[in-house]
Amino acid sequence: MADEVVKKSSKKVRKSIPEANVYVTASYNNTLMSLTDPEGNVLAQSSSGASGFKGSRKSTPYAATVTAEKLIEKVAPYGVTKVRVFIKGVGTGREQAVRGLQAAGLELLAIFDTTPKPHNGCRRKKGRRV
Repeated sequence: MADEVVKKSSKKVRKSIPEANVYVTASYNNTLMSLTDPEGNVLAQSSSGASGFKGSRKSTPYAATVTAEKLIEKVAPYGVTKVRVFIKGVGTGREQAVRGLQAAGLELLAIFDTTPKPHNGCRRKKGRRV
């Protein structure tokens, strides 16, 4: 007399996305990366802090490389092979993030520099005296 219980499968159906966009934000303190599909929906994101680096080591070029590798590991099920890279910021991890994407075996379709440039807007930070 007991009703049969039907179990729902909780597996997500992942669609294959051959092309994607990678947005890299390289600040003086950290390197942030997010990978989106062509419509702009975020598939995965990573940062130097999330990769296990703390303090001043987050802003190093090596941390940017590790962050790129972790990002590619997260999106492996989607089958991403080609990416467009949008770089923003002036941090030390700019170029190493792109090299990390290349080292992971992705084909770079284009690299765009979207660093904001003021048209004489706000006053700049004072320079460091070392």
